[in-house]
Amino acid sequence: MAQLLSAKEPTAEQIAEQKIYKQFGVTDEEYEKVCGFLGRKPNYVEIGVFSVMWSEHCSYKNSKAVLRKFPTSGPRVLMGPGEGAGIVDIGDNQAVVFKIESHNHPSAVEPYQGAATGVGGIIRDIFSMGARPVAVLNSLRFGRLESDRVKYLFEHVVSGIAGYGNCIGIPTVGGEVMFDESYEGNPLVNAMCVGLIDHDKIQKGVAKGVGNPVFYVGPATGRDGIHGATFASEDLTAESEAKRSAVQVGDPFMEKLVLEACLELINSGIVVGIQDMGAAGLTCSSSEMASKAGNGMELYLDEVPQREEGMTPYEMMLSESQERMLFVVKPEHEAQAKAIFERWGLHCAKVGKVTDDGNLKLYHKGELVGDMPVTALVDECPMYHKPSQVPAYYEANANVDTLRYPEVTDLNEALQKVLASPTVASKEWVYNQYDYMVRTSTAVRPGSDAAVVTIRDSRKALSMSTDCNGRFVYLDPEVGGKIAVAEAARNNVCTGAEPLAITDNLNFGSPEKPEIFWQLEKAVDGMAEACRKLNTPVIGGNVSLYNENSKGAIYPTPVVGMVGLVHDTDHITTQSFKNEGDVILLLGDTKAELGGSEFQYVLHGVTEGRPPQIDLDVEQKLLGAVLGAIQQGLVSSAHDLSEGGLAVALAESCISGRLGAKVDFAASGLRNDVALFSESQSRILLSASQDKADALQQYIAAQGVPVQAIGTVGGETLQVSVNGQSAIDASVAQLEKVWKDAIPCLMK
Repeated sequence: MAQLLSAKEPTAEQIAEQKIYKQFGVTDEEYEKVCGFLGRKPNYVEIGVFSVMWSEHCSYKNSKAVLRKFPTSGPRVLMGPGEGAGIVDIGDNQAVVFKIESHNHPSAVEPYQGAATGVGGIIRDIFSMGARPVAVLNSLRFGRLESDRVKYLFEHVVSGIAGYGNCIGIPTVGGEVMFDESYEGNPLVNAMCVGLIDHDKIQKGVAKGVGNPVFYVGPATGRDGIHGATFASEDLTAESEAKRSAVQVGDPFMEKLVLEACLELINSGIVVGIQDMGAAGLTCSSSEMASKAGNGMELYLDEVPQREEGMTPYEMMLSESQERMLFVVKPEHEAQAKAIFERWGLHCAKVGKVTDDGNLKLYHKGELVGDMPVTALVDECPMYHKPSQVPAYYEANANVDTLRYPEVTDLNEALQKVLASPTVASKEWVYNQYDYMVRTSTAVRPGSDAAVVTIRDSRKALSMSTDCNGRFVYLDPEVGGKIAVAEAARNNVCTGAEPLAITDNLNFGSPEKPEIFWQLEKAVDGMAEACRKLNTPVIGGNVSLYNENSKGAIYPTPVVGMVGLVHDTDHITTQSFKNEGDVILLLGDTKAELGGSEFQYVLHGVTEGRPPQIDLDVEQKLLGAVLGAIQQGLVSSAHDLSEGGLAVALAESCISGRLGAKVDFAASGLRNDVALFSESQSRILLSASQDKADALQQYIAAQGVPVQAIGTVGGETLQVSVNGQSAIDASVAQLEKVWKDAIPCLMK
């Protein structure tokens, strides 16, 4: 085969002799496998293509064996993992489409564009399925906000998310932000998108029909993002700053045009297959579409729109320039497809055709410059099961007494300190930069347990949230994994929704380290068990490994993105206290569990011990009881107890409702500080009008869920007693000021 080379590109012999392939993350053993598949040594473009397709980011070679533990099917699941996004039936011939993905490494070196293109990429995953995107969420992690570098990353990541989402006209309705030194130098930027679709409009990324033309649509290809997938599959180092070229540049106005044109194309009924050019760009989309159809594909690279002169086949195949799509139609529909894109002012270029030989063939200037079996690229990439080892820190934490510190007696001050912690404090500084009301379907705005978006011409609505406590997962990955799923379910139930399914973003350190691989295994074990128990299958997601900084790995952070179905908009519930005189009820048991809590971190400066334990049978009963009570119209407000425990949950319900509360909490055998700040699981705070409170309490108790009436709503202060002893007495206005001012003050 003729070899087309730029002056800088080594020959196949030089690649082998100098082991240049190692620069792309390809091992000696993997290089030998590539040679075996090809029956010869790969040239420069071929080793580039193999390196990105066999990277962790594209192939999941270090995590695929673990991911198989997830339950991925269920009566509502229309499409599970394997396509651009998962799809769940919501009745009436409608379905919800959603997925979450990471853009961690790009955001560490170029935070604005890294975050912006993360949003753009996940939106394309949704509309490539034929769905109309209706909401965007995010899950963010940064180091301590006292650091100037962290402030810079935080400011520009949020700006990037806002800049892209606001311009494209999709509301950013929810998410979460956590700050901990574990994420110093390696922030986590996970973006989630949710869309709606009719069953008969569902598309797949398949290149079917031998001889059918392959079309490219979107902006011209440049040199941005080359080896972005490889960059995402290696540790961040001091040299990573030099890899800014691996970070793509986004154009939300272009994406808006591509979105509308692609949806019109799909609605025309002429699409055979369509997929976005995400990670690995043209390489991934072409090879995956061919593989899923059991076919091959020829690409004519001279026809690929290029915005820079002299681009080589290697650069065109590996570029991750944004807002590009690949699709297949039948020859008789070519003119119709082009006409649709012309109406939107977009160029639609025929760049290839579907073949029956099972190979991805690349032509440039009349020469065959790449010839690779599609199955080798997509289906036969190496799969590893790395060594696993229990970390020493995990065993040491088993003996830590989390109550060994003296009792904190000034609980007014303690509450204000926890409320001022950036992880707990109001995130208005973040979400006020987002247009969360565009499209006018946002029923519950950012700041409550989960966001809610209504469905037009329907009484139904969708709830959605992103959740994970990395400290819990660090202290006990299996328990922390269960809690991540359970907390997401609680947040959605508290809005009046039935949890449907999850998408996950598994953010971990290097799988080459046995202790990190153990974290991954155990976290997935816990998540999988919770998903089975709570009937929330995993319909897709993303794995982001090699998240490390100079001090080691980040906390293991398997983010759960969950979507729920509100069956009637009358059931939509929020966390805010509603009326003077309403009765406050606490559901669930409070135990002496401070390990990994915000109180432990803020008051004592440590994260140690074991996290709260969780009984999934108890959780299941709680969720069913609360959802049933909401659907019967018995509940005025509902709020999950998470970071900061009961004290913070009460404060947040008071602040959001602009009402005080008088509470006397019976906590047998617990110190006051433990009773108020423990983060015991399977607990929810409800309020109900006086005429419904007894019926609510009786209904909850009949479901086998512990419940106690602990106070009433009213006044302008939060007064909390524990076992009859006064513990907190603070004005709601003062608590609100502390809570709202924390992040803006730190960002000055």
